[in-house]
Amino acid sequence: MKIIPSQSSYKADPKITSLGNKIADPVQPANFPETILRFRNDRWAQSVGLDHLNDQKWIEHFGRFVPLDNNLQEPLAMRYHGHQFRHYNPEIGDGRGFLFAQMRDHKNRLMDLGTKGSGTTPYSRSGDGRLTLKGGVREILATEMLEALGVHTSKTFSLIETGEELERGDEPSPTRSAVMVRLNHSHIRFGTFQRIATEDNVVLMEDLVQYCLKNLYNVKPTETPAAQLFALVCDAMAQQAAQYMVAGFVHGVLNTDNMNITGESFDYGPWRFTPYWEPMFTAAYFDEHRLYAFGRQAQALHWNLAQLAVALRLICDSDPLIAALDQFPEKFKGAFITKFLWRLGLSSQGKDKDLEFVTAAEKAMIHSGVMIDEFFFVHRTGRKLLNKNEDQEYQAFADILSDYNISKNDNLYWKRDKPISMHIEEVESIWNAIAQNDDWSQLHIKIEEIRLMGNAHQ
Repeated sequence: MKIIPSQSSYKADPKITSLGNKIADPVQPANFPETILRFRNDRWAQSVGLDHLNDQKWIEHFGRFVPLDNNLQEPLAMRYHGHQFRHYNPEIGDGRGFLFAQMRDHKNRLMDLGTKGSGTTPYSRSGDGRLTLKGGVREILATEMLEALGVHTSKTFSLIETGEELERGDEPSPTRSAVMVRLNHSHIRFGTFQRIATEDNVVLMEDLVQYCLKNLYNVKPTETPAAQLFALVCDAMAQQAAQYMVAGFVHGVLNTDNMNITGESFDYGPWRFTPYWEPMFTAAYFDEHRLYAFGRQAQALHWNLAQLAVALRLICDSDPLIAALDQFPEKFKGAFITKFLWRLGLSSQGKDKDLEFVTAAEKAMIHSGVMIDEFFFVHRTGRKLLNKNEDQEYQAFADILSDYNISKNDNLYWKRDKPISMHIEEVESIWNAIAQNDDWSQLHIKIEEIRLMGNAHQ
């Protein structure tokens, strides 16, 4: 997937300092016993002009955290609160990560390099500030797959093994450790606004809104900047919810502290891709009430937006916030239909026809027992998928599909016998090869396959 121009220069731009010292705290990175480079994302390093770094320099910056030129001289642990499974928690913040640098990418967007597993901070509470190597490998797989499926996601930029043994209650221990760097279009979270609202800091809230409009959305603030920002965020979150669904993805922990103000998905813990179109499929074993199940993700993001609106009430009237919030369901529906057609390579046949088609497609997937990736793959390539249960729902979908023209695409990916998927069994297989034999070949092969798929889609 060639998305980056051949020449991108490094352009440091630490804009976060304009917000003063009330949004983050300077911290020091951990001093790791080892720094073994396991993954570097040169495709996205090129986008911010850092692909020229040799491995030694890469490790210095992203394993030892020597500051980049003209950038932040001290890492910053971001302050925020958040609703976690809808219970408000004021005792959180960056507990095992920090903002390391900011720079411009090839599209002149302000981008952040943030960490995970880089050591303790004032918000670590009883945690050790570390990341398991398995967690880093899982995030590589999640972000690569989501990017290939057209989801606006953070990019796993670097993964370095750190030589420590970690104790974890949810996986065999001791387990290997790592420090990860991710590339984000901002680390400003809904929870950042919630903390400021709780502190009743009008000036900081106004400054943060201005920062987001000017630096993240690149728009000129209007006379009602908070309402302007909220409307933009509602649009972005409707897109994110639609992208999750069409990718068959379940984030697992859609708390307000995991919501990026730009609508960019990030922070992957117990994620899963659901094999089948099962609305109640849940990723996190601790999500006992299935609050963040596959089919409830749009509802979860809508609820989170309501909490952002409550925070913005500190500097904004309710009416425009409510108006934007009320439009979310319709915006999500429109985005979902558009993205669904995109994955099938189809052009719109009009709002009503498209709605009828997508509704029929959902029913067909549910009733036929066809796996999601197989469903999109065979219909994108024009191959006839056998109706496993020979039910009427599938036939109704097939009849409507015949009214659409499939976009031609000669990419070799579409000539495969089966699609690329990313289900839990394969994730575990890739990790077991690393854990048992230090065999990284499966991971690298999978990344190449995923990028082939991404190129075919885009």
